[in-house]
Amino acid sequence: MSHNYVVRMQWDVKTPMRDGVDLSSDLYLPDEGGPFPCVLMRTPYSNNNEDLIRKGRRLAGQGFACVIQDVRGRWDSGGEYYPFHQEANDGFDTQEWIGRQTWSNGRIGMAGGSYLGCVQWLSAPLRNQFLTCMAPRVMCNDYFRGLFYPGGAFQLNVAMTWGMRTSAHTAQSIDFHNWTEAFHTLPVRDMIKLNGGNMPFWSDWINHPTDDEYWAGINIERRWSEITVPAFNMGGWYDLYARDSFDNFNGLRLQGGSPEARRSKLIVGPWPHWLSRCTRTGDIDFGAGSLADLETLERRWFDYWLKDDDDGFLDEPPLRLFIMGINQWRDEHEWPLARTEWQRWYLHSNGDANTLRGDGTLSPTEPDDEPADQFVYDPNFPVQTVGGNNCCSPEIVAWGPHDQRPVEMRSDVLCYTSRPFDEDTELTGPIQAVIYAATDAPDTDWTVKLVDVSPTGYAMNLCDGIIRARYRGSFSDPQLLEPGQVYEYSIDVGVTGNVFRKGHAIRIEVSSSNFPRFDRNPNTGDAFGQSIELRSASQTILHSRQYPSHVRLPVIPRQ
Repeated sequence: MSHNYVVRMQWDVKTPMRDGVDLSSDLYLPDEGGPFPCVLMRTPYSNNNEDLIRKGRRLAGQGFACVIQDVRGRWDSGGEYYPFHQEANDGFDTQEWIGRQTWSNGRIGMAGGSYLGCVQWLSAPLRNQFLTCMAPRVMCNDYFRGLFYPGGAFQLNVAMTWGMRTSAHTAQSIDFHNWTEAFHTLPVRDMIKLNGGNMPFWSDWINHPTDDEYWAGINIERRWSEITVPAFNMGGWYDLYARDSFDNFNGLRLQGGSPEARRSKLIVGPWPHWLSRCTRTGDIDFGAGSLADLETLERRWFDYWLKDDDDGFLDEPPLRLFIMGINQWRDEHEWPLARTEWQRWYLHSNGDANTLRGDGTLSPTEPDDEPADQFVYDPNFPVQTVGGNNCCSPEIVAWGPHDQRPVEMRSDVLCYTSRPFDEDTELTGPIQAVIYAATDAPDTDWTVKLVDVSPTGYAMNLCDGIIRARYRGSFSDPQLLEPGQVYEYSIDVGVTGNVFRKGHAIRIEVSSSNFPRFDRNPNTGDAFGQSIELRSASQTILHSRQYPSHVRLPVIPRQ
């Protein structure tokens, strides 16, 4: 039975950590009865912002105690802020404190997205006795691969903009920077200092460009079996962590440390990092039906695990996906979808796939002995980022779907386009590319993008990926290249759920830069972040019987 509680608030309640540091928690409590289950949110963005206050009051009115806490070193909390590495113990200690309060019934759920999601995951393997469930949104669990070095390339835009915003004890405005100039600063190791910032952890990010012990300490993907609480995950096709949302879902569904953990759920819409806030993402308005009431879904999740109120939410399929192109929601049971028909589509040309006006094609037919395609990658003039899975400042670097034709008119972008489809064709799943390539440099980058081309020519980006050549075999043991030698590169292009409507075509772009989403590879082979020298690289993409470059596409049969 629903009950609307009067809410009482307590500000800046000191919450002790094991090392004597006090963190600041704001409490929103039902003003009668109890004890109550608790929803905990921990944030570096100030617990005194309007969105969190509204949520705290709403939850308390619904019969939950709500604790919203500034993480260590931010806003009203004591100690020194250092991203990610301090959150496991601080989260555990906060949960322990909550569980022993008189207003707490000993059940805690955690909520929030992005950094508010990471604090949930990082504390979960410690198995606090009071933590009962989580509702993490838009976050990865492998910080090397998912955030800082996807494919081995430094994710410059988010690291620099988000890092500078959160480097001070309170918020730092970055709105007056000349970001076009700032992103070009060299060497990368000095970018923050040369642009007026003071970010002590920047040097650690730069000094650990391999998947080493620095990242292993916060890699939760290696600890799924230690997590015994379920998670209701929320993600977006155009979110920075689109692929990671599925990894998190599978991690607990398949490897979770309890039957409860293996009842985790996931919803993914056509959204960027801020999720279901608007029907429009980038250029595209996906319609009113693309919105989901995530707060109500989260409330149903908490009602079940924290109040034993079963309205059937857990009996519904665990995976809910918005399929773009037809703009419809669909329930599924696993990822990748069990009915997927995996198809290899091969790159073809007569040696002139440069630009969308070139002769590059894409088809399921294996290549014959065809001439290779070539281009020059000059890091002084990198291919610009135009939309995509970016974060977290769309006014600086746009996110979502945008017309890729301006990019595709560059001579250093190879375009391989299929024939228009005779009927609607769905691709839903992870996209993988295998590219055979050579360069005259000791190191370089390779990028691949999946694009939906409409009959009008509009080229809508769906997902993309990158590989830094030195990491082709291992992210922990990089190896430079032998110039001129052909190597095989496996590139994670991301995930998508999209129907290519009748008359539309698939396009694959191949290039060597996507800037400033990723830093520019200087093609020198120098240690990462140290170089101020940039050199051009002559690039060759092969597609032949011996070197059949292709993409692996998840085709979903029509029902």
